[in-house]
Amino acid sequence: MHDGGVEREYRKRRKVPRTYLLLLSVVMLNALIQSGRVSDGMQRWIPAVIVLLMVTTVVRIVLEQYRAYTHVTAAGITAQGPVRSRTWAWQEVYDIRVQPAPRGSGRMAPQWITYLYDLEGRRFQLPHLNDWQLDDPYAEVSELCLAAAPYRSLTWERRSEIEERILRRAARRKAWTWAAYGTLIVFFAMLAVDLYRVAVGLPEHMLLLLACVPLTSLVALGAVLQWYWTTRLPPTLAQQP
Repeated sequence: MHDGGVEREYRKRRKVPRTYLLLLSVVMLNALIQSGRVSDGMQRWIPAVIVLLMVTTVVRIVLEQYRAYTHVTAAGITAQGPVRSRTWAWQEVYDIRVQPAPRGSGRMAPQWITYLYDLEGRRFQLPHLNDWQLDDPYAEVSELCLAAAPYRSLTWERRSEIEERILRRAARRKAWTWAAYGTLIVFFAMLAVDLYRVAVGLPEHMLLLLACVPLTSLVALGAVLQWYWTTRLPPTLAQQP
């Protein structure tokens, strides 16, 4: 906690759980082993892609732990991510909220994450303002909002028009997240079909099955789910918590 001043910085102060690192290592080792078993009929670029994805994952984790931070001053908030940073003046900040982590994050990731919402309803994650790095992120954010109040021209009261934008953006995120899950299922189904064709001596269609079909399903699922969820927003937002 702080002494009431708005100046503060949030960085990594706790190590990543060993179970998280162990699980990541097992998954990567298994991926390497499986990539070494690629059959002669399949393209040899698959192991290279797998290795590239694993290296990208490790680099991102390292950057998130040692480069990312959230810096708060009387002028506003700066969120330094793994690669880029972004700064908001207090007049651009609509709200700061602690919310549950997305489903599927697992127990080896922060369960409560802090987001900054701007006046357009867009949300941005504030690094290290979570239950991994703070004992009580709710209390910390409440104190932060209270300390920042004198520097804002706006109050922290919620406004129905911005809440509607937030809900619409949340519906779009949900739609494309589920579309991505569906696309993964389609991809692995098409991979199984392609492996079967190789096994029985039929011609391969890797571009069609592993690229065109999944991408088409992503676009179709995303569009349908976005329409479905955006048409089911609450009819009145004035009473939304």
